[in-house]
This record gives sequence, C-alpha cells and structure tokens, in this order.
Amino acid sequence: MEAPAAPHDAGDLQLTVTAPDQMRELGRRLAKLLRAGDLVMLSGELGAGKTTLTRGLGEGMGVRGAVTSPTFVIARVHPSLGGGPPLVHVDAYRLSGGLDEMEDLDLDVSLPDSVIVVEWGEGKVEELTEERLQVVIHRAVGDTTDEVRHVTVTGLGERWATADLSVLSA
Repeated sequence: MEAPAAPHDAGDLQLTVTAPDQMRELGRRLAKLLRAGDLVMLSGELGAGKTTLTRGLGEGMGVRGAVTSPTFVIARVHPSLGGGPPLVHVDAYRLSGGLDEMEDLDLDVSLPDSVIVVEWGEGKVEELTEERLQVVIHRAVGDTTDEVRHVTVTGLGERWATADLSVLSA
C-alpha cells in the first residue's frame, strides 16, 4: 500500500491498494482498531473488495467460520474464537426499506456486544449510531483487470475523533 494522501479532515484517511492480498491485510489491521459496539459501513461497486476487506477483518478478529458474502442470507454472525466480540457481517444490497427493513435483523440489539460490518448500508443503517467508520472503496469500472483500489476511511463521531487511523497504512 502506498502512503496516505493528505487527510480531508481529522477523520479521513486515503489509501491505495493494488492487490486483493493488500485489501485483506487492510482488514486485518482494521481489526486491531475495532471493539464491541463499532459499526463499519462499506461502500463500493460490485467487485470493489468489500467482502475481501471483511474477510481480513474476520481473520484479524479471530472469528469462527469463513467470511463470505452474505448476499442471500443478508447477515452472518461469526463468533469470536478468543473471547473478543463477534463479527456480524451484513449485506444490505437486496434490502430497500431502509432502517425499517434492517430492524428485522435486530442490529440495534447486537451492536453493543458486536462489531457490525454492513456492505451497501448507505441510507439504511446510519440511524443505528452516529459513531461509525465509513470505508469507501473506489475501483475502475468497465472492462478492466485493474486491481488498483482507492480506499477512503472516515471516522464519524466521538468514538473515532481520537482514533489513530494512520495505523491502517503501516
């Protein structure tokens, strides 16, 4: 990964990822920052690397089960193998009803005790908490084999105001 660009504000970090293994490694590093009660929202086109990042996150958190896209089951819970919080991995792609539809998943009940990662959560889960980490993954679209991804990590709320996001670019 290349060094981060200048931050847009105190909560932004920009990274360039050039291979899927680097995206997994970013997830492993991100896992070190997370604790129970954290919400991570992942955004990006299909194939951008959201699930790959979450797979690395699961590895870093030491959770049980292979982290795969939960598109058809909507959500998967991966319990910790070492006493840490479980990882709740949600794919909101097929959900259109905003938070009302998300309430069926009881994420508000799970949030205090879990790390919740939501793919495609924009406009659907922001009401869960004002404190969240937003990760936007940009990739070239169209007929390309380009593996380069531009990742923007933004911490929102008091929880992330003092977090050192620069450890993600180490």
